[in-house]
Amino acid sequence: MKEKIYQRLIELTNGQTSSNILMKFAKSGYSKKFIRSYSKLYGINIEEVSKKMEQFQSLHDFFTRELKMEVRPIDENPTILVSPVDAKLEAFGQIKDQLILTVKEKPYSLVDLLGSEQAAKRYDKGQYIVFYLSPADYHRMHSPVDAYVEKQYILGKKSFPVNQVGLEYGKKPISHNYRMVSELVYGDNKHAAFIKVGATFVNSIVLTNTLKEWKRGEEVGYFSFGSTVVMLFESETVAFLENVKQGQAIRMGEAFAVMV
Repeated sequence: MKEKIYQRLIELTNGQTSSNILMKFAKSGYSKKFIRSYSKLYGINIEEVSKKMEQFQSLHDFFTRELKMEVRPIDENPTILVSPVDAKLEAFGQIKDQLILTVKEKPYSLVDLLGSEQAAKRYDKGQYIVFYLSPADYHRMHSPVDAYVEKQYILGKKSFPVNQVGLEYGKKPISHNYRMVSELVYGDNKHAAFIKVGATFVNSIVLTNTLKEWKRGEEVGYFSFGSTVVMLFESETVAFLENVKQGQAIRMGEAFAVMV
């Protein structure tokens, strides 16, 4: 019953009009007044931010803030994959038979997530990891590894919440939300899917790097508002490190897996 009520409420408010109103306010000069209260509410460390608070022109400007380069060092081991974002590790594990991954005890189809059976089969019995970004987190994305961008495409239209409540009661938001899939080739011809998932009304996923060659740790884009990143790996190509635990906080640039 809770699940159905939640879904109905979200569907009633998740339209183009509500999305436009939210984005218009966040980008307005008036929203600038809320930056300090927003940062205090979420305990954001403003010492890490690249600009002074008064230099931000809107709440959206602050939400998509850049950080000082030195506060997110990048692991330099060439066999390591680093976290592409500041986040909480929501789920990870092996992709099961019939191309299924599990988040919050819900099965997700890779065919739905990637948009085709052909794309999904590549990751049969591989590994997956889900990074959840809260409103408090730094929302710029970085390359997890030196890689070639083989293909990039967008799926989905609307974006439902991907927070704790959304994952538990929503209609599988990870595989149905607006999302951008980047298919990467790295190492010795290994493949990975880097999936950016929009959330809560606003579908904005902005690319800041349109090159085919990505370097580990360099910025590739940012989210406007809530978001999640999912990564998929082929079978027997990576091993997760000891710091990969459900609910564990991780920062961009920290190692989370090693090539095998």
